Amino acid sequence: MALEEPRSTLEPRVVVQGEDPWGVRCTPTQICAVKGSKVQIRCSYWHPSRIDDHDVAVEKTFWFTKVQDSEPVDLRSASEYTGRVKYDCGNKACTLTITDLRDSDSDVYQFSFTTNQPTGSFTGSPGVSLSVTGVQVLTTKLSACKTQYFLCCERPRGFPLCSSV
Repeated sequence: MALEEPRSTLEPRVVVQGEDPWGVRCTPTQICAVKGSKVQIRCSYWHPSRIDDHDVAVEKTFWFTKVQDSEPVDLRSASEYTGRVKYDCGNKACTLTITDLRDSDSDVYQFSFTTNQPTGSFTGSPGVSLSVTGVQVLTTKLSACKTQYFLCCERPRGFPLCSSV
């Protein structure tokens, strides 16, 4: 544990315990999903329990893809997602579900949370990249009796994402 001494009596002490006291972790960071299906994107988050002798409480959690007038636009208020997004948040984790996926849903999704403290907000970066695509099935002949099948999602940039089925 490292302790940084304050430079004046007005500055708070900062305690570093191997991990940033504010953070968001999303896994996986790249998702490929089929048009018309649904996807779930999950992030966990953490924050200090106290700042300047005040308890820290999370007041708002939300997901966004766009920023308007320097403020992130909550997906729940974005017309293109009306009736298709749901948040399931609690215990320092939040899952975004998007149903009836469209090509236009291909984007980078970021999670943000705001606390009751003036400097108490945090946005996960770089976010989760979602690619919505059609399905491609590839086959590989392993032997005369055995064939391996792969379900692949084409992505606009980079190699396709494939899973063995």
